[in-house]
Amino acid sequence: MTGIYIHVPFCKRKCPYCDFYSVCRPELYEDYTQAVCRNIEAFKGRDIKCDTIYFGGGTPSVLSAEQVDRIIDTAGKCFDLCQPEITLEANPSSVDREKMSGWRKAGVTRLSFGVQSANDRELGFLGRLHDFSQAKSAVETAAQLGFRRISCDIMLGVKGQTLESLWDSIESLTALPVDHISAYMLKIEKGTAFDCDEMRNAVADDDMLCDMYLQTVGQLASKGFLQYEISNFAKEGGKSRHNLKYWHGEEYIGIGPSAHSFFDNERYYCKSDVEEFISDNVQSMVVLEDDPDKAEEYVMLGLRLTEGIDIGKAEELGGKELGENIRKKAALFQKQGLCVVENGILRLTPAGFLASNSIIGELLW
Repeated sequence: MTGIYIHVPFCKRKCPYCDFYSVCRPELYEDYTQAVCRNIEAFKGRDIKCDTIYFGGGTPSVLSAEQVDRIIDTAGKCFDLCQPEITLEANPSSVDREKMSGWRKAGVTRLSFGVQSANDRELGFLGRLHDFSQAKSAVETAAQLGFRRISCDIMLGVKGQTLESLWDSIESLTALPVDHISAYMLKIEKGTAFDCDEMRNAVADDDMLCDMYLQTVGQLASKGFLQYEISNFAKEGGKSRHNLKYWHGEEYIGIGPSAHSFFDNERYYCKSDVEEFISDNVQSMVVLEDDPDKAEEYVMLGLRLTEGIDIGKAEELGGKELGENIRKKAALFQKQGLCVVENGILRLTPAGFLASNSIIGELLW
């Protein structure tokens, strides 16, 4: 089935490390909501079956419960929604009991909180508007309101972070009523406020990041959060159904400025311009690929997952030469502890995930 991604391009304040498209324009929230509904309505009558909706950003939690309800209601009238998982990303500084209660009544089934750390000094460095007590309260309130699917993000490699402070943060997060953790390694992105030598010299170096990542994988496993993707960990039944669509190569429709789509065998995106998105009757799309390489995508996306790839399927999609190259290179990587090959299935190990880009490059070319 198809997934629906709604990009909410608003933030109260831009985080200095973030390169996702967002603006601080609260006066546009309502016009934006109307534009989203208008774009959803453009798919009416096409009998598209959907089982996930994901509000990402930006900061989707700046929208009111009524605006979120309107978007979900419109989706229900225009798509065939089949017991959908409906996720909304939330900043602890922009939620309260009334708003979260409204989201739940609107049909939101899963909340993803951008906590990032349980250490207030680290949160200050990241430019977050909340402290950990606010984050803890938000998660606990969500659980009290009946949300059973709750995720929290944590950032690795922050200035001043140590293996010990990271351990403490994970202990604090896993003690909360959550079933999913996303752990991201801080990367200095071009064009962000952190894009300077001072910040590059302040954050963790590659060796420390590797140590932090491997510690995180082990610690989360000991708490029942099993790794299923490079950066994602879940308890039983807690995997993000929507995000799995990306890695399984399934179709999804993106709505909103900068939103990407893979639909009708095309990859395309909407330009990063909220005013243009609002003014257009239907969002204008830029095609990236009209016939993606299925073998390449299968390998690149599948090796992000702990379930790995079927070498035989890769060979079927890309030819005998690709299959032979994968088997040959995988044998070498297995000796280095970077992957495991069993019954024709190739899986990267946690150490392999750290070198996934170069490994995938070797397997494909």
